[in-house]
Amino acid sequence: VQLQASGGGLVQAGDSLRVSCAASGRTFSSYSMGWFRQAPGKEREFVATISWSASGSRYADSVKGRFTISRDNAKTTVYLQMNSLKPEDTAVYYCAAGRTRMPIVENEYVSWGQGTEVTVSS
Repeated sequence: VQLQASGGGLVQAGDSLRVSCAASGRTFSSYSMGWFRQAPGKEREFVATISWSASGSRYADSVKGRFTISRDNAKTTVYLQMNSLKPEDTAVYYCAAGRTRMPIVENEYVSWGQGTEVTVSS
């Protein structure tokens, strides 16, 4: 599956933003989907994941209660709704597709999008 992330931009602290990841291929609904992020000078880190049927999701503690991951299998798209954004949320956000159920580690993902940049100003 090929992935294309979009929707990043420059926002102010406290604002909301939704990033999207469009997938190509008819097998989208068989993948768990995840979002990771990489801040300048830091390693890439897990943000959120959702099961293939959207029946389950997991979040990093740093975004729990502020971010929501969702998916539309008919549109082969996964979303990350980000509310109450903080300057520390500034990063390039990557979507990824995984074969296991809601993985939180990078090496369990088999396909990656190119990333979309989110900048949160204070």
